[in-house]
Amino acid sequence: MANAEERRFEVLRAIVADYVSNQEPVGSKAIVDRHNLGVSSATVRNDMAALEEEGYITQPHTSAGRIPTDKGYRLFVDRIAEVKPLSAAERRAITAFLDSGTDVDDVLRRSVRLLAQLTRQVAVIQYPMMTNSAVRHLEVVPLTPARLMLVLITDSGRVDQRTVDLGDVITEENVGRLRTVLNGALAGRRLSEAAAAVAELPEKSPGELRDNLTRVCTVLVESLVEHPEERLVLGGTANLTRNVSDFPGSLRQVLEALEEQVIVLKLLAAARNPGAITVRIGEENEDEQMRSTSVVSIGYGMDDMLLGGMGVVGPTRMDYPNTIAAVRAVANYVGQILAGR
Repeated sequence: MANAEERRFEVLRAIVADYVSNQEPVGSKAIVDRHNLGVSSATVRNDMAALEEEGYITQPHTSAGRIPTDKGYRLFVDRIAEVKPLSAAERRAITAFLDSGTDVDDVLRRSVRLLAQLTRQVAVIQYPMMTNSAVRHLEVVPLTPARLMLVLITDSGRVDQRTVDLGDVITEENVGRLRTVLNGALAGRRLSEAAAAVAELPEKSPGELRDNLTRVCTVLVESLVEHPEERLVLGGTANLTRNVSDFPGSLRQVLEALEEQVIVLKLLAAARNPGAITVRIGEENEDEQMRSTSVVSIGYGMDDMLLGGMGVVGPTRMDYPNTIAAVRAVANYVGQILAGR
């Protein structure tokens, strides 16, 4: 029985491979001709009947061919023992392309463009989550004698700028003192802890700095407790239109859903650990508009520190092994690059 089950899985694997490649229902003769399974057409037909009865494949119309169901794709994805690694040349190309990014925004834009090209799907990446970051430095820049710019730089390379109107002139010496006091309280702290530390600063500061520090800290706390991680970069949407038939009557719904950041963020929410791949297939997607799609997502970061999520969205008729390999490789490099900045 174990052998029969294994043979049926090989038949399912053949159906998935051919259907993903050709977008045509697959018949038993095609499986025997194209795949070296070592069995007759009659045996394959029996295996296909069993797979259909168990809900792994279905007959789209009255031809002899079958196509995988969501359940069939799920079994196939769960049984991918080894994802083919990218070649050394592909890895070098990814590294060179992403390494030349000038800042976090540029790295993320490049990542999305690269992932969309590698997978020929829609690629999406979440900005580094500020809540998981620590403050590297806070720069205080005088714009006018009574106006300052605050530049918050995190260890994930994220830069957040705010301006503060002081309501009164501040000396250069006091700007330097503000910078020292603020960095003393912030540097090295996680953003979740930094907000509390900043809120307490005015009470502890010298009287001549207190008013200025109160205004600066009010703006800083707002910046620290906001959630800029709810920013996304999306690319390759046009890839979905290459095969409209993959989305019967629902491509417009999918495109509309992708425009809603909340829906896309929910798709990436499963990313909890850097390097852990999640695949949601068809009906497994919570949002009704996305039920004709598959989503391959992953967390990116370094070691145990999760910076954000990224992934691709495409039809359920997807080249899962190559898509998983590409998503994993790009996430790995993005994590390394941002952690090293």
